[in-house]
Amino acid sequence: MNYKQKIGKYGEDLVCKFLERNGYQIISQNIKISFQEIDIIAKYEDLLVFVEVKTRTNISFGEADETITERKTTNLKRAISHYLANNNLDASKIRLDLVAVDLDKIKNSARIRHYKDIF
Repeated sequence: MNYKQKIGKYGEDLVCKFLERNGYQIISQNIKISFQEIDIIAKYEDLLVFVEVKTRTNISFGEADETITERKTTNLKRAISHYLANNNLDASKIRLDLVAVDLDKIKNSARIRHYKDIF
């Protein structure tokens, strides 16, 4: 696992803990659907929530929440559609969230921001 993958995994682990503390039940992580990966799938109340995690250690190229593009969102929507169809799930009770994690290695801290329903 290279450095970038380790940072991504660390961010996803932080987000899973964050979501669980906030009442989410983690269903799956790192679901690969041919052209795309869904970082986290969680259950919250009566919703199935698909979570895209963006983790940054340096803001030189922008903070984590600034890195989601229209192309990425389109690909995620396509992956979610395939996941729902493959698992015979109801598409009316879903949500796509973005959780941005900015790590500060000097302060040994993380800033987590949860953006709900980014469709």
